[in-house]
Amino acid sequence: MAELVGIFAASHAPLVAREWDNFTPEVRSGLVSAYDKVGTRLRALKPDVVVEIATDHWVNFFLNNLPAVCIGIGPENEGPPEPFMRKVYKNPVIANHAGLAKHIADAAFAADFEPALSHRLTLDHGFCIPLWRAGLDPPPSIVPLLVNQIEPPMLSVRRCLEWGRLLRRAIASYPETLRVAILASGGLSHSIGEPTMGAIEIDFDRESIALFDRGAEQPMIDYFEAKLPTVGNGGHEVRSWCVAHAAAGSSGFELLEYLPVPEVYVGCGFAAWRVQ
Repeated sequence: MAELVGIFAASHAPLVAREWDNFTPEVRSGLVSAYDKVGTRLRALKPDVVVEIATDHWVNFFLNNLPAVCIGIGPENEGPPEPFMRKVYKNPVIANHAGLAKHIADAAFAADFEPALSHRLTLDHGFCIPLWRAGLDPPPSIVPLLVNQIEPPMLSVRRCLEWGRLLRRAIASYPETLRVAILASGGLSHSIGEPTMGAIEIDFDRESIALFDRGAEQPMIDYFEAKLPTVGNGGHEVRSWCVAHAAAGSSGFELLEYLPVPEVYVGCGFAAWRVQ
């Protein structure tokens, strides 16, 4: 049977790749340290597969076709298309674990979830920056779980938590011997392409971290559903963290680092959950 060995979260931001050489040494060292805290633990677990949860940034989908959730079930995926990513991420093709991916999809449909499926995805900076900066380059096989966090309507926070529990059950029931990790990419607060572009809502970030630390789901649902529409469009990426949180049994959260980084426009968060 497959074993869920670790669950992590890490922020992403295009400027982490595009402007890396222009950052001050202090900014670079802070980000290197934060990503290394995730990468060191993740590499030590030696996962065969990483199930990565992230949003699509208008690379695979647009308004004429925007699924709430899409699972990549093919044998491989295209690497990042952005020119600034091609300079730092050298893998043009990223291996997909089609067996586990299809098993998760089957488990989803059996439980009355209705994800879209793709036999070949293009994985942009949202997927590849955490893999790259955490030292997973080349990465192990992955299973990409694309959760729309960019354009309404989006999954409710409650449904994200339900997805996390489903993901945990599906991994546990996979018959092949595999070491599986989950990596939630995104968050915390940021505002992109809005009048508030560049704003980092530190109070929101700190309360979000406190909610994950306390673990209880209902306060999390209540807070995020009320607050997310007010803190900048990038804050919606906390949904990736909610999926990871429920996959961990909604407990065992450990903040590894929180860095509000104006240079990348993001309140950058890095976390791990103890697998129950």
